[in-house]
Amino acid sequence: MKRFKKKLIFLALGIVTPLSFTTSRVNASSFGAEIFCTMREGGNDHESSWDAAYSYIKKQKGGLFKVSPKNAAAQITETVIREREKFSYCVEYLDNLHPNRKLLRDLEKEEERKEKEAKDRENKRKKLEKELEEANEEISEEFTDETLDRYSY
Repeated sequence: MKRFKKKLIFLALGIVTPLSFTTSRVNASSFGAEIFCTMREGGNDHESSWDAAYSYIKKQKGGLFKVSPKNAAAQITETVIREREKFSYCVEYLDNLHPNRKLLRDLEKEEERKEKEAKDRENKRKKLEKELEEANEEISEEFTDETLDRYSY
C-alpha cells in the first residue's frame, strides 16, 4: 500500500510540475518580449532594454536553473514571431538579440592575439635587459681600477 501511495505521489508531481513551469515560462517570455519591445519603441538603447527584459525573465523563471542570455533572447524572438500582430513594430530590433557569433569569435581571437604579442614583447624586453645587465657585469669585472688608470704604464 505504501509503495502504491509513493508511486501515485510521484506520478502526480511528474504531471503537475512541468505544467506549472511551462506556464510561467510562457508568461515570462511573453512579458519579457513586451518589456523589450516597448522600451525599444520608446527610444531606449538595446542594452538597457535587453537588461530589463532579461532580468524579468530570469526573475520569473525561478527553480534551480537560471535562464541563459541566449535562451532568453530565443524566448523573446519566439514570442515576437508567434504574436506578429501584437509585436509588428519590434521585428526590426530582433537582430540585436542575436549578434553575429562569428564576428564576435573573430574579435575575441584578434584580442587574444594582441595580448599574446604584447606578452611576447614584454618577455623579449625583459630577456634583453637581463642579457644587458649580465654583459655590463662581465665588462665591469674585466676592467679593474688598474686597467682604467690612464697614467699607469
